[in-house]
Amino acid sequence: MTFACDPVDHRPTVRGSYDEKPRMQARRAVAPDRPPPPGGPDQGTGERDDEYQRLGTHTRLAGIDRATGEVRGLVRARHRRREFVEWLQALDATYDAQVKMQVVLDHHSAHVSRETRRYWATQPNRFAFVFTPVHASWLNLLEMFFAPRAKPCLRGIRVESAEELETRLQQYLDWVNQDPVPFRWKWRLESADPPDSQSDAS
Repeated sequence: MTFACDPVDHRPTVRGSYDEKPRMQARRAVAPDRPPPPGGPDQGTGERDDEYQRLGTHTRLAGIDRATGEVRGLVRARHRRREFVEWLQALDATYDAQVKMQVVLDHHSAHVSRETRRYWATQPNRFAFVFTPVHASWLNLLEMFFAPRAKPCLRGIRVESAEELETRLQQYLDWVNQDPVPFRWKWRLESADPPDSQSDAS
């Protein structure tokens, strides 16, 4: 486990990002998939009917450890204050008591609710929240984790129940954590082009 050091109280610190992926639909196929015709030009490519039956939705609540790439996630039917507090409790159970946790997240009302603040009070100096600027949630690392997986993994998925979708989503998070990959920022502030001195003067 890799920890940073808090510059104020010098405690070992885990730094991560948190976000939710809501309204993931559980869809049941209304017709069986059709295999490709043997010997045809599209051999190896099957067909799936675009129609489906909606079975409900799920929300994935997840946080990623910036140092290790490990993802701590829950899959729940809804995303409310109680689900967010449940995720915080799961995070709290993951790390030793002396470890401080810095979490980057957005301004969702559940993140600053009374229920959330009551839980904070039971864990003094355990969590430090860093909120992204309004309309800048793309700065959150979890956005980069969710985005490339949403379309290829969820658009065509078919399940027999909402519970099956929940199970498969959790299995995916378990698979990611078998060989986690830390995210490395390649862009550096010092590599940015300097401002145009002429435009500044005008």
